[in-house]
Parts: sequence; C-alpha cells; structure tokens
Amino acid sequence: MLQAICVIHCIRRNNQNKWIWIIVFLPFVGSLAYIFTEIISTRDIQTVGAGVSHILNPKGTIRRLEQELQFADTFQNRLALADAYLAMGEVQKAVTLYEKSLTGNFVDNEHVLKQLILAYYDAHQFEKVVNAAEKIYTRPQFVRSRAHIYYAIALEKTGNVQKAEEEFLKLGGRFSQYKARYQYAKFLQRQQRFHESVSLLSEIKKEESHLGPIERRDNKYWIQLSAQELRQKS
Repeated sequence: MLQAICVIHCIRRNNQNKWIWIIVFLPFVGSLAYIFTEIISTRDIQTVGAGVSHILNPKGTIRRLEQELQFADTFQNRLALADAYLAMGEVQKAVTLYEKSLTGNFVDNEHVLKQLILAYYDAHQFEKVVNAAEKIYTRPQFVRSRAHIYYAIALEKTGNVQKAEEEFLKLGGRFSQYKARYQYAKFLQRQQRFHESVSLLSEIKKEESHLGPIERRDNKYWIQLSAQELRQKS
C-alpha cells in the first residue's frame, strides 16, 4: 500500500523516474524517503492523510464532499468541494461554487478570489481573471502568489501587454520565483524578444548549482523546463 501511494504520487507529479526504482527495489525505506522528501516537505503535515486519500481515490473524495455539502450548505463545505473540483479539472463546477461563495461576509474573501483566478485561467476566461485579480491586487499575499502570475498572463491575453510586463517584473527576483520567471521568459518569446528570453532562462539554469537541497527540489520542475527551452534554442 505504501509503495502504491508513492508510485501513484510520483507519476502524477511527474517526478524523476529514479524515485520509482528506489520505491520498487527498497519498498519500505524507499517509500519513507519519498514521503518525507516529496510529500511531507511540500505540504502541511496535518493534511497528509487527506492528501493520500485523495491520491488513491479522488472520485471517492468528491462524492464525500458532495454529500457533506448536501447535508450542510456552508461556506466551508462549498469551498472544500470547489477546491476538490478544481484539483480534478472540473473547472466549471468549481467556478459555480466559488462564485456562489462570494456573498455576505465572504464577498471579498481572498482565498476564494485566488481560487477563482486559477479556475477562470483554466477556463481561458481571461477578462474574468483580470477582474477578480484587481479585487485583491493590494493584498500583501497576492504579490508572490500563483494568482499574480496568471493575472500577468491574462493581461497579455486581453491585449494589455505593457501592463503584463510590469506585473512580470514585480514577480521577479534572483534565486526565487522560478515559475514566474519562466513564464516571463515565455512572455518574452511571444513578444519576439528572443535574446532577452534566452538570457533569463540561462540565469535560471545557472542559479541551480547555488541553491540548497530543499530549494533545488522545490523548484526543479521550472529549472528543468528552462533547461529544455535552452536546449531547443541551441
């Protein structure tokens, strides 16, 4: 069971194949190493049990949350089900619940608006991404969030290229924000500014050797994508 949990998580997260071999040939030790390296280190320990259940039976989790919402139509139950829908790719169902939750004391709820931004982005509703983002733009947590990245991309998609670049520049910073910087490099490519894009991707790749083990692990996906882009350009 422990092996199954780790292998499924590894495949779904597109983690390196070496982990699968370690888990298979060192069942107990390898599985524990994977859990403490790739699962517990990236999420709250108190939510690991729920996360494992969702990995093994996501549809079962959805059914349970739907039943809980039917029993008690509360803000927390709507939010939990909407988050699960979004994680499963059922974007429109998630949007409906998020929008329904923006009432009363929760009309400007930051978490709901951030999640709506992600859902609108997945649905390619870029005007709605911009509108939702502007409601929480001044909140302290927004500036370094994934929602801010999607706001910058949505600005570009809706024709406000100059403003989009301003937002990308606010997200940057050496030895940090690798997803945002990778997306900025892709933005530069779309603007035909290939030299600047390559320069930024090279900077990201060079920083890898200066990162600590935790930072390297947490950002490896975007660093690897940067490296792939550079190989394609060479």
